[in-house]
Amino acid sequence: MRKFFAILLSATVLAAPFAAQAQDWRHGPDRHRGPVVEKNVVVKKKVVVKKTRWVKGHRMTPAERRHMAEIRDYRRYRLSAPPRGYRWVKVDNDFLLVGIATGVISSIIAAR
Repeated sequence: MRKFFAILLSATVLAAPFAAQAQDWRHGPDRHRGPVVEKNVVVKKKVVVKKTRWVKGHRMTPAERRHMAEIRDYRRYRLSAPPRGYRWVKVDNDFLLVGIATGVISSIIAAR
């Protein structure tokens, strides 16, 4: 029984420094600041909208032509029938007469 108490006493003496190191944040060296609060950072991005001014004779890339809406009911917009090899497309409230094979702008009509 004496050996058991001696071992228990020596174990508590050896474990005391480890227990003293575990401190709560309230009792640490920076206790006057209180708990750490994370701040939310809001990053504002500037959005730049590039508007292309279409010019007669400009050759459009296939990527530009893919983002345009083809106008099949041109009479609804009071446009003339496109000649063979051309089509009407609507871009940013403008109507363009574009060559199907070449992508060259033949005519521009600004919508009202």
